[in-house]
Amino acid sequence: MAFSADELRVLRRALAFALHPAPLPDEDVQDCLRLAGSVDEAVAEAGRLRAFLLADLVRYRDALPGSLTGYLELLQDALAAGYDPRPEDLAALRALRGGPLAAALLERCQMIAERSVRARLAGRAVPRTAPAPRSRLLALPGGRAAGPDEPKTPPAPARPVPPSERPAPKPSEVFPPRRPVPQPPQRRAG
Repeated sequence: MAFSADELRVLRRALAFALHPAPLPDEDVQDCLRLAGSVDEAVAEAGRLRAFLLADLVRYRDALPGSLTGYLELLQDALAAGYDPRPEDLAALRALRGGPLAAALLERCQMIAERSVRARLAGRAVPRTAPAPRSRLLALPGGRAAGPDEPKTPPAPARPVPPSERPAPKPSEVFPPRRPVPQPPQRRAG
């Protein structure tokens, strides 16, 4: 996740406030609420992107062996994003382990799956398939800088942005860059 210069400024002010609490001006409270909303939206978008990636991975796995290259690339991307390989992935990689990339991915997936099973047996939750929902930021400690005779009222909730007004995601956000797949050496007749 990347922050803009304005968002970094707001984040820096919020962190300074956390270290040295004092009443915040209305403008700072609104900036913090907007930043929290932006972060919530980015988390939701990341969840949608992850669901899209995993659905794509299933489609490629179901089309094996014809989709070998695409499946291996998608699996690498999913593993990098914290995906726990499923038994179907391990079975597909075992069937494809004749290739060096598939064999390396099989070894990596087996290690991840084993670590995940051990963690679950030890009683630790390993929620890597879906991010935990984050509660919405409703108030900041210290709140607004209200005058002595001004009643403290919560700020008006932000108007939800309908999907038609949201900016369309960039292609680089929806389709991550592909990694090159090493090609086997060509044999020459001689």
